[in-house]
Parts: sequence; structure tokens; C-alpha cells
Amino acid sequence: MAAEIIDGKQVAEQIRRELAQEIADFKARSGITPGLCTVLVGENPASVSYVTAKGRACEELGMRSIHHALPAETSEANLLKLIDELNRNPEVHGILVQLPLPDQMDESKVLFAIDANKDVDGFHPVNVGRLMIGEEIFPPCTPAGIQELILRSGTPTEGAEIVVVGRSNIVGKPIAVMLLQKKPGANATVTVCHTKTRDIAAHTRRAEILIVAAGRAKAITADMVRPGATVIDVGVNRVGITSSGKPKLVGDVDFDAVKEVAGKITPVPGGVGPMTITMLMKNTLKAAKLAVDGRC
Repeated sequence: MAAEIIDGKQVAEQIRRELAQEIADFKARSGITPGLCTVLVGENPASVSYVTAKGRACEELGMRSIHHALPAETSEANLLKLIDELNRNPEVHGILVQLPLPDQMDESKVLFAIDANKDVDGFHPVNVGRLMIGEEIFPPCTPAGIQELILRSGTPTEGAEIVVVGRSNIVGKPIAVMLLQKKPGANATVTVCHTKTRDIAAHTRRAEILIVAAGRAKAITADMVRPGATVIDVGVNRVGITSSGKPKLVGDVDFDAVKEVAGKITPVPGGVGPMTITMLMKNTLKAAKLAVDGRC
């Protein structure tokens, strides 16, 4: 029997409906509109697309969208000056500098310059520290989306054997930490696998929940998956062009084969992807509440 498909679009829409009401209530109570500022340096087509989608999401939810488009040759000093201005602007509650940045800029230096209480991406070391001790304000958006998909699919996490394939600072490490915490929606036993793991399959076959962010198309095959497991595929890989001329996308999981083994599985596209911007919107509302109320 084929696995149940975890529809990320559907879950994201559900969360956005909840957020829209929360935002309306916040605006009515405080008289303040949550504001997200995106900063784009250069004209990377994928980055332009992402930033446009973020602006559209803000407007649909009734939040303010502010955007700064800077030329690719902008100096690091000028970008840092802009970030300082945004840190001091009370109408800006969340700041997102779109990555990647041009070669003349130090990404860490730029990201660390953002006020930690406006860091809605959750990349500032203060927010990484908050995440580690279980007192996160802004969990990184993709891991937060993964956790929501697990919970809203009805997959229990308490005491569960979870395996994460991938150890990036953006997905692998933070989702492992989040699911390890002693709190609802977590409390799991978490194993992290990576390129130096000797026998990845030995670990993945134990997983009741398997989260794959390996960065390699179809890295996880059916024989590597425990029957009935919940499989969350974070990967997005371009492997050609469709008949309509659009890029053909596949995940890090061999979807067609694994869906015959797994109990639940996310597709690519339409799984984790739609959740990331939705969780960014949630973090922006949190940032506005923090600025107004001193808490989220």
C-alpha cells in the first residue's frame, strides 16, 4: 500500500489562515502592522524569485513588506550601514538578507550584524544559542516547517527514533536540536548522519521518522527505509527539463520507490518547500510581538 502523501501546500495554507487571524488581532490591539524588510544584493534569478514570493506572502497576510535591492557591486560597508539603519527602524520588525551574497562580502559578518530580535531567519548566533537551550524565539524557517509537517501529519515524536541525513547549519543541525528538546512536538531520540557516516543505511533503516537533507538527488532508496516510516524530503535537485520547458525537480529521496515502503512521505515539489516562507511569516509576527509586548 502506497504511503500517505504529506501535502506541504495544504499544511502551509492552513497555517497561513491561522496567521492571518493572529495578525489581524495583533493589528487591532496594538495599531501596529508587522513589517518584514528583505535585502537583495545583485540579481540572482532564484533570489529574485524567493524575495518576490516573500513580499507577496506579507501582503496576502496583511503585513508590511519593505524591500531594498542593491547592485551586485555594493560594498560590504554599505550593506552593513543599511542593516544598522534597519536595526534602528521601529517599523521594521524582521530583517532578511537574501543569500548568497557577492564574493566581496563576508556572509557571517553580514548576518551577525542583524539585531538578534529582528533575525527572523534564525541564523544569528544569539538565536542559535537560544535554539540550543530550548528557548528559541525564531527557529530557522525550514526546520520549523519540517516540525510542523511532522506534527500536523499526526506522526508522534515522543520517544521516536529519528534519523536526520545532513548536518548543515540551515537544516540538519537545527532540526536535530529542535526534535531533541524536552518539550511537546519533540522528545525524540535523534541520530545525525553525514558524508563520513560509515553505514548510513544501517541508521536510516531504524528511523521511525527519516528527515533527508543530503543535497544529492535520490540519495535515499527504498531498501534504506523502515517500512511504515514517515519520510520528510528536504532536497530540491534540478535533473533536467520537463516537456513544458520547466526545470524538472526531484528530492533527495527516490520518491516513486520509497512511497511503496514508507507510511507517510513528502513530495518534491510541494512538500517542505511551501512551509519555509510560511514559517518566515510566523517569525515576523513573533518579532513584532516582541517589539511591542517584550515577548512573543
